[in-house]
Amino acid sequence: MEQKIMEVMRRMQDMLSEEQLRELQSALRVTFDGCELQPRSELMVLDDSWQGDLEDFLMSKALEGKSKATIIRYRYELERLLSYINKAVVDITDADISNYMRTYKRIRNIKNSTLKGVRSIYSSFFSWLRDRDRIRKNPMVLVEDIKVPIRVREPFTDAEREKLMRECRTLRDKAMMEFLYSTAVRVGELVKLNRGDIRFSTKDLIVCGKGDKERVAYLNERTHMYLLEYLESRTDTNPALFVSLRSPHERLTDKGVEDIVRRTGRRVGVKAYPHKFRGTSITNALNRGMPLQEASCMAGHVKSDTTLRYAQLDQDSVRYHHKKYLSA
Repeated sequence: MEQKIMEVMRRMQDMLSEEQLRELQSALRVTFDGCELQPRSELMVLDDSWQGDLEDFLMSKALEGKSKATIIRYRYELERLLSYINKAVVDITDADISNYMRTYKRIRNIKNSTLKGVRSIYSSFFSWLRDRDRIRKNPMVLVEDIKVPIRVREPFTDAEREKLMRECRTLRDKAMMEFLYSTAVRVGELVKLNRGDIRFSTKDLIVCGKGDKERVAYLNERTHMYLLEYLESRTDTNPALFVSLRSPHERLTDKGVEDIVRRTGRRVGVKAYPHKFRGTSITNALNRGMPLQEASCMAGHVKSDTTLRYAQLDQDSVRYHHKKYLSA
């Protein structure tokens, strides 16, 4: 077996880097560990009978309201799994999935938190198949769960937030960081916003969050002031709320926002990233007395549709507590 692995390595050495060759060698050894080669007269047949089930599953998830990015992630992970196992879905066992997951973790050297997310995709797919009687039993029931240590992420202190604000080199950066804190929006939600989404008269806006669920977010006084100054200073015609400084002033991307926040943090010795503003906003609201249900509504964490509808009806209360607890 080792001789055949080395033969593969020699054939691929002109096409792969040294690091890729090492990963390939590791993958081959893990895959064929304990196997014996026997001569065969017929070619191996690839089983792609799962493709119809996969397409139906993805369509179902799209109809549920899953985002385009989520559907793309589902497709990517499931195609890798099903192609690797190379069986009809009715024949896939828990051992098949467990072996693949162990190989996946070893080759890609991923954290358990990432592997747990991948496992949840597999679980969703096979549960969907079982609920529709497309398989006799759900193999994920016997696939070991992934343990992930719970880490408490520290929010910004008031002093750290003030340092970041003072170190901002542009009005845009200052308005953006205040906006992240006041509204508790995710960076993916921020970059989709347009100027016209802001209702300056009421100091609020509608945010489209995960699963295309809408919620109201609010501007505190500082954010309202900085955002007005920033928008009034712009001379471009891009409808995006935050844009690049140089022409043609394109809409900022997730990575662009992350780079701005991290670079600002490095200049003052503060570990900073966009999502930390969100965590700080929610933490401060709770610590200063905002009811848990209203803090969850502000953050878009409410999962129950019934509870969400109820919470949306009480926006006056959320607005009051936002002004009371996040005005500074």
